[in-house]
Amino acid sequence: MSRINKNVILALLTLTSSAFLLFQLYYYKHCLSPKNGTGSSKSKGNRIGFDSTQWRAVQKFVMLTSSQNVPVFLIDPWILDLINKNLEQVKNTSQSSTSDCRFFCVPRDFTAFALQYHLWKNEDGWFQTAENVGFQCLKTESKDPRLDGIDSLSGTEIPLHYVCKLATHAIHLVFFHERSGNYLWHGHLRLQGHMDRKFVPFRKLQFGRYPGAFDRPELQQVTVDGLDVLIPKDPGRFLEEIPHSRFIECRYKEARAFLQQYLEDNTVDVMAFRRRAKELLQLAANTLKLGVPFWLSSGTCLVRYRQCSIIPCSKDVDLGIFIQDYKPDIILAFQNAGLPLKHKFGKVEDSLELSFQGKDDVKLDIFFFYEETDHMWNGGTQAKTGKRFKYLFPKFTLCWTEFVDMKVHVPCETVDYIEANYGKTWTIPVKTWDWKSSPPNVQPNGVWPISEWDEVIQLY
Repeated sequence: MSRINKNVILALLTLTSSAFLLFQLYYYKHCLSPKNGTGSSKSKGNRIGFDSTQWRAVQKFVMLTSSQNVPVFLIDPWILDLINKNLEQVKNTSQSSTSDCRFFCVPRDFTAFALQYHLWKNEDGWFQTAENVGFQCLKTESKDPRLDGIDSLSGTEIPLHYVCKLATHAIHLVFFHERSGNYLWHGHLRLQGHMDRKFVPFRKLQFGRYPGAFDRPELQQVTVDGLDVLIPKDPGRFLEEIPHSRFIECRYKEARAFLQQYLEDNTVDVMAFRRRAKELLQLAANTLKLGVPFWLSSGTCLVRYRQCSIIPCSKDVDLGIFIQDYKPDIILAFQNAGLPLKHKFGKVEDSLELSFQGKDDVKLDIFFFYEETDHMWNGGTQAKTGKRFKYLFPKFTLCWTEFVDMKVHVPCETVDYIEANYGKTWTIPVKTWDWKSSPPNVQPNGVWPISEWDEVIQLY
């Protein structure tokens, strides 16, 4: 009896093992084998790479935002770059034809999306809903900088960043807010004292180290790794903006303190000048859209930083342009825009300066900057004598700011730039200023030869 029981048990074990082996072979052939392609959309988790932590986190986030009608769009630089390199293929890929996970499955800590805040209709409860479906979320808010200039509204808080983690992967949701210059702005991700700094590796975030500004992107829907997502219609253009997106806010608190001490001039003539100067700057910005980056320079840069306004005691608007960005058709472009050339000093290879005449004696001065090993400089020329002057600046980079309802560039190292030109006492208004001797960074640069005057000094 004992022998029979042992034989029966042995047979049952053999049969069970054989059945299990056959099941494994069947499962591999019909469910995991690349040869069988993607299968139906209901079995995405069985396709190549689609069981990755990254893909599952993105899938759940996309499903959540879709069900809540939250129009997020992909801004992750790494993934957008891959998509941009394969854009036509991605556009022609339908959900059912996706055979492997190429974009969302590479092991990474974060995937970044953005949301234009004014399009979010169901904000209440979304945070709780995300946690209910398995995400652990951290939310950062800050006061709305657009209201800093309005005493009764300053301090109003807006959402800036959500970081939602599922298992080991996190979704970084960046809130883009509309600004009056018809562009989008996002804030700095600052961790408050009570927040867990080990929640995710925050230093690896690609957005939030500083505020940023972007042109409003046109969006398109594509299928990426079986998921329907929105991306910028021109991902290459968006990618080019990212490394140059840093934004500097106006210092409203300091500006108010300055104006309390030195009383703002609001006479009719000053208000009229500010209106004309604003129109001139807007016209210049539209004209330079031919691909020439510029920034606020000299007195215009000083007063923007000090007073968040246009300098009231000047008769010009000052811009800077790197000489390598000079284009021969700049002069013609301004003339076609209704700004005749008032004067041209210098040459492209040395001390070029252009001045265009606006309305009512308000002029636009453009100074071209040259780069040396350890500094930058722009030139000046005295028309009567042909004397040349050089204005030295420490090297600087460009950041965005908002000025007279426009998104414009200023030097990121604004204080260093201003101190080079106006000294340590730049906070004190100066009523008399001699451009040949007052700036602390001016130095002689020789005299133009008489034989070259017709080329380097053109007055109209």
